[in-house]
Amino acid sequence: MGGLDRAPHTSRRSGRPGKPGALLYVTPRVSALSSSSTILETKALTVRFGGLAALSNVSLSVARGEIRGVIGPNGAGKSTFFNCLTGVLRPTSGRIVFNGEDIAGLPPHTISRKAIARSYQITNLLPGATVLENVRIASQSRRHNWSMLRHHRAYRDVIDRARAVLADVGLAGKEDELASNLSHGEQRNLEIGIALATEPKLLCLDEPTAGMSVAETHSTVDLIRRIARDLTILIVEHDMEVVMGLAQTITVLNYGEVLAEGRPAEIQANPRVQEVYLKT
Repeated sequence: MGGLDRAPHTSRRSGRPGKPGALLYVTPRVSALSSSSTILETKALTVRFGGLAALSNVSLSVARGEIRGVIGPNGAGKSTFFNCLTGVLRPTSGRIVFNGEDIAGLPPHTISRKAIARSYQITNLLPGATVLENVRIASQSRRHNWSMLRHHRAYRDVIDRARAVLADVGLAGKEDELASNLSHGEQRNLEIGIALATEPKLLCLDEPTAGMSVAETHSTVDLIRRIARDLTILIVEHDMEVVMGLAQTITVLNYGEVLAEGRPAEIQANPRVQEVYLKT
């Protein structure tokens, strides 16, 4: 991540630092933030695998309506952090407070129903189902009064919700396509749509632009900006151009610990962050 003083990012051609593109690197929105409105807080969050600490005393606070970037070199603990937030991993110690409730250690389906959703580094779809079916199933999971004896087409509100979500993520007109037939960028956006269909208050995006072309990346960045008007977003992203252009605040993890935290410009200028990325 060399050249942090010039808005670091990872070049899609070489995997090395380079100059950011003007279309992506913009001043992140800050007007929606309120220091008195915290939606997520972790307190001394720790995950140990035997003698290895994958996370160690990670404490952070995320404001409602914020886009928070989480960055760090490979092995820094980013995926472990997301897995704790979404119930895939049970923390060894510490707290995860979401909307005032400690959710640490709850199973994934319970955390999902508390309005936390995520995407994954590797696209996680039903490839043999249509685009509409992928989102419809996610939307139907939020109904508490549906019957297996009724055909899903009977739930018009669920289908209408799924179609609206697909329009939001730029997939209107592709409802009847198989998910496997979509381009890589469209599949990534469909996964975001599936997450949105569960009506989250907090959306965790794990490498949302991974493997995308430049054009697809720009489209997905625009999508994230649009949906962020109604959500709090945590984003793990290796492309520094993307994360610097989206996040108001960035948390840097290194060896499972919080190395630094601040606005993008502060992270760019931080000597400790520069040193960590120059070593990788």
